[in-house]
Amino acid sequence: MSNFIVSARKYRPQRFEDVVGQQHVAGTLKNALATDHVAHAFLFTGPRGVGKTTCARILAKILNCEQRTHDFEACNTCSSCKSFNESASFNIIELDAASNNSVEHIRALTEQVRFQPQHGRYKVFIIDEVHMLSNQAFNAFLKTLEEPPPYAIFILATTEKHKIIPTILSRCQIFDFRRITVADMVAHLQAICLKENLEADGDALHIIAQKADGALRDALSIFDRITAGAAGKKITYEAVIENLNVLDYDYYFQLTDALLTEDSAAILQLFDQILRKGFEPDTFVHGLAEHLRNILVCKDPETLSLLEVGESLRERYHQQATLAPPSFLLTALNICNDCDIHFKTARHKRLHVEMALLKMCYINRATFSGEQEKKNPEIRKQVGNGNATPISNANGYSERPTQTPSTATPVPLQPISNNGNAIELSRDAINSISEAVKLGLKKAETISLRLDAYDTAVELEEAHNATLQSRLTLDNVRAEWMLYAKSVESKLMRLALTKADLQLEGKILTVLVGSSIDQNNIKAELSRLTDTLRKKLNDVALKITVALDDSKMPDLLATRPVRPLTAKEKLDQLKTIYPLVTLLMDRFDLKLDD
Repeated sequence: MSNFIVSARKYRPQRFEDVVGQQHVAGTLKNALATDHVAHAFLFTGPRGVGKTTCARILAKILNCEQRTHDFEACNTCSSCKSFNESASFNIIELDAASNNSVEHIRALTEQVRFQPQHGRYKVFIIDEVHMLSNQAFNAFLKTLEEPPPYAIFILATTEKHKIIPTILSRCQIFDFRRITVADMVAHLQAICLKENLEADGDALHIIAQKADGALRDALSIFDRITAGAAGKKITYEAVIENLNVLDYDYYFQLTDALLTEDSAAILQLFDQILRKGFEPDTFVHGLAEHLRNILVCKDPETLSLLEVGESLRERYHQQATLAPPSFLLTALNICNDCDIHFKTARHKRLHVEMALLKMCYINRATFSGEQEKKNPEIRKQVGNGNATPISNANGYSERPTQTPSTATPVPLQPISNNGNAIELSRDAINSISEAVKLGLKKAETISLRLDAYDTAVELEEAHNATLQSRLTLDNVRAEWMLYAKSVESKLMRLALTKADLQLEGKILTVLVGSSIDQNNIKAELSRLTDTLRKKLNDVALKITVALDDSKMPDLLATRPVRPLTAKEKLDQLKTIYPLVTLLMDRFDLKLDD
């Protein structure tokens, strides 16, 4: 039989100082031991594989140690420590709540609490996965947990604290264990490699730590798997990415270089190679987003600590960060995020990712266009075949849009006319400037025509509307109001708009209605109504308020239902209308029944 022991058991910490990444818990427990303020119940909570059960065992071992060290660690030489190391201690009882979760199991536990420790000072009960206990078992455990004997100490461990009832939580000292960082795991793995006489690349250990996702036990399991297949007692980066099916960083660096140089053919070829290696498209998108994020944190020295890679990769990231502008990185991350969100619903998943990559490829052009628009807000843009008409500037030089985004300044060409004052313009140039004058532009400045740009046309239209004379009068408001009311599909909304009274004071239009229902209906339509009236009346300063008019509210007394008439009242009204009824009653001696 093989004597091999997995690293998670072989290198399980035996002292608090050996615990990885949980110094806040170890320090607090040591201080409690130093001041002899040890609680009777602890709750260790946190993700899997971060050392909860290990710390519980170390604490139980120190509590019964007969010769504690000066730093309050177990001596490992006394009889109590030796029996613990040999798993023969009767004072430390471990219970798996996942398989012992009923009331009967808790009753058996409370029966054991009644007996004092045979040897030592404390009897420690370690209950793992305590959240698996049933509600009845929790309730049966309450009294014992709150008032145990002075020699009994309970240490509960769980990964899901929210499943534990509050009455249990209130009786325990709670310690939250953190996820172990990549740097701490790499340092621990390097120490194990020294003990095992193994040679390992730093990048390979970083990949193992990242794949473990904060759980040291998972990292040690992956480490054992890699070392089992390691040739020549050396753990290489290539062997790790092959065994773990991780995409090589080099693909992402090449892809980012192709994005920055707008090499769409290389981008599509790289993506095809990745798919041929068997990687899923969504896995590639996640890795690309992580790569872009790492480049972004390299842009600022204060965020370099967030980069969790080896030294060789850190230098490559730093070099690529100097070439990639922040605007490109943020936009590319946004595209990756959108691609990831809509990936599951996409029918053609490969095309979905390829479209996202092509969008990233031409980010620089869009960024260049946006910067030029800020510098010259009166730019007119043309959508067509991409050939811009040259427009002469004030110095007689023609300017054309450049084909590459890296050239931000227009290229001066030969002067169209050598005359100092007169400027000779082509027919297309004259048409372009005349259109600009018609739109209300008072000054014809340099106009650069580029493809895929239309936002400035909207700005010019707004500027043109601003130059028109305002039509804000009460008569015009009423006319436009009624036209809007007729266009509304809802009959209830149309009736509310039609019945309303309008009052105009300056730029404020007051709408008077007779009921709160009409008021709420009009307020729901107020945003669209205001925008429509401002556009129709050429006045952006128009404001609309909706108020209740008491005079338009219905008279509740008039609408109150009338009391039914009595028989005598009906007879009196009948006598008033028909006088012969009185004569008839007297002749035949008729009387009204009571």
